[in-house]
Amino acid sequence: MKEETIPLKKTPLVEIHEALGAKMAAFAGYWMPIYYSGIQSEHKAVRNAAGIFDCSHMGEFVVSGPQAEDFLQYVTLNDVAKLQPGKAQYTLMANHRGGTVDDLLLYRLEDDRYLLVVNASNIQKDWQWLQQHSSPFEVELEDVSDQIALIAVQGPRAHQLLEALLGNSFEPLRPFHFVQAKIGHIEPVTISATGYTGSGGYELYIPARDAPSLWNALLDKAHAFNALPAGLGARDTLRLEMGYCLYGHELTDEISALEAGLSWVIKWKKGDFIGKEALLQQRKQGIKQKLSAFYALTRRVPRADYSIVDVDGATVGWISSGTLSPCLQRPIALGFIPPSTPEGQELYFQAGSKRFPLQQTKLPFYKGDCP
Repeated sequence: MKEETIPLKKTPLVEIHEALGAKMAAFAGYWMPIYYSGIQSEHKAVRNAAGIFDCSHMGEFVVSGPQAEDFLQYVTLNDVAKLQPGKAQYTLMANHRGGTVDDLLLYRLEDDRYLLVVNASNIQKDWQWLQQHSSPFEVELEDVSDQIALIAVQGPRAHQLLEALLGNSFEPLRPFHFVQAKIGHIEPVTISATGYTGSGGYELYIPARDAPSLWNALLDKAHAFNALPAGLGARDTLRLEMGYCLYGHELTDEISALEAGLSWVIKWKKGDFIGKEALLQQRKQGIKQKLSAFYALTRRVPRADYSIVDVDGATVGWISSGTLSPCLQRPIALGFIPPSTPEGQELYFQAGSKRFPLQQTKLPFYKGDCP
């Protein structure tokens, strides 16, 4: 009997990506562009000018009702009470063991109405998790993932590119602030000063049906600002140069915010929240692994799931992400090792039967120069 395969989902822009000659591949259940002109060129465009990304595979949930804030305080780690309408925050949902259900963006649309933006690979899991814990609260949940498209314009010239569409009246937004706007016939457009590249820029949430129109309008203006369409390949190398976590690599159901170096997200004094006791216990006893940054001292690139070993060949940790940095032109990696590991200890990554030297370093890898 043949195993039934689940068809890949498609964003509203898939036909445009294919017409542009994008290299397409499956990602988180979606048929997505990995690159157009090449990962290196797209990466450098974001660092030095701007890149335009289709992020419509991300999930969006609306949480509303008189107890929406109380509910979100309970299921997320950051302090929702600090948000005013028009502001967003990076946060995580923890499970009862302290591991991470997902990392996400939380937007306060109105006093009692919020938007959660979750990872594509976790849409179903997150939705079930929220439903499972919503019953004691007077809230309504709505999955609007298929109704919303998300286009990210990232890089130092992202504001100029949007100004060309919106006119000079478009004032720069402070990080983690957002506004509602109209672009041509497209409304509502939520323009948010968020992103995951480390080079600034905006994310635009629009009705799914309007995605092709906005994408083409951006591409029409792109050449004047040296901007390029960019795929998921560059999105990954950009976040890795900054040391940003990627769910499924640096964050999982088994890896906590403390282990991933995200203790700043946890607001211990805000009251009760899922995972609080487990995380307090972990903080008290000490974490068993910590996320660390490495340079490879050869041209061989450390890849996810390679073992990290000591000078005697004993396994002490593992690589969670690795790539050749387009800006530094050297291999970089994130990985987990014991917190007690001395900074100068000789470490290697194991690839097959061979070992390659690693050097611990500080984040971010990218310091603002990308030749």
